[in-house]
Amino acid sequence: MSQNDTEILKAACDVLITEASALEKLAKNMPMDFVHLCEAILACKGRVIVGGVGKSGHIARKISATLASTGTPSYYIHPTEASHGDMGIIVEGDICILISNSGETAELQDLITYTKRFAIPIAAISSRSDSTLMKAAKFQLLLPEAAEACAIGMAPTTSTTMTLALGDALAVALMHQKAFKAESFRVFHPGGKLGAKMAQVKDIMYTMDKFPAVAPDTPMQDALLEMTSKGFGLAVVLEHGKVVGAITDGDLRRHMDNLLKKSAGDIASIDPITVEKDTLAAEALHIMNTHKIGVLIVADSEGKAEGIFHIHDLLRSGTA
Repeated sequence: MSQNDTEILKAACDVLITEASALEKLAKNMPMDFVHLCEAILACKGRVIVGGVGKSGHIARKISATLASTGTPSYYIHPTEASHGDMGIIVEGDICILISNSGETAELQDLITYTKRFAIPIAAISSRSDSTLMKAAKFQLLLPEAAEACAIGMAPTTSTTMTLALGDALAVALMHQKAFKAESFRVFHPGGKLGAKMAQVKDIMYTMDKFPAVAPDTPMQDALLEMTSKGFGLAVVLEHGKVVGAITDGDLRRHMDNLLKKSAGDIASIDPITVEKDTLAAEALHIMNTHKIGVLIVADSEGKAEGIFHIHDLLRSGTA
């Protein structure tokens, strides 16, 4: 490694160490109004409006997006656009979170005036307790004193990292209070790989019209026809609608002698692995991998058959 390479890595590591130190400091000095703001948002009938300018604006967008995707209705507002007609986005019942490291960002003044006029509470994230923004805020989220990580100590680096992390902390704290579950998270993330991983078995499974089912007394000749026609490589043995066994290729090999003279109940493996339809598809995939099986039977808590699905369908859905 050349000296130049070493210098590059050192500069990068110094940034991470500086920002990690600032986050640790923030964790040990959480703003006193953080809890009060959480309680206010939980009681809020409207949305959380987040605004900022420049780098603070980018952070505000991300905080708003994280809140919205985790069950807290939120909207980002650009302060300059707000001054030219978008102020009507903010209505009674909302809460505003305004971000400015200095607390003196001129573009925020119209937002401050508007929210004061209509008694809309402000939460401020800033590094200066005596700033105009902090004095106007009902909830003061003061960032601890920490040097910016850039070489000249001026570019927003450490301050924006702390602000972003504080926004994440707010969103997660609210999730805990709302008992926000994986099922709810999927509602806000239906697309892409994440949406696929949050899918449930019922979203992928084949329903009973394609279910390869036989009774315990079904002759194996008929059971084989059922297995072949449905194409899952197994037949599920049902008694009064409940799963009592399953016939797989392995069961067929183990009972090759006089196979066609036997009934389905004679060769079926009893108590096959089943899952309920509300199980996450990713969890079902883990079960299949653990037990080295390619098909899962779906049954309710009482063992009544509801469907079936194959690992190929998990692959097609993007879950695997």
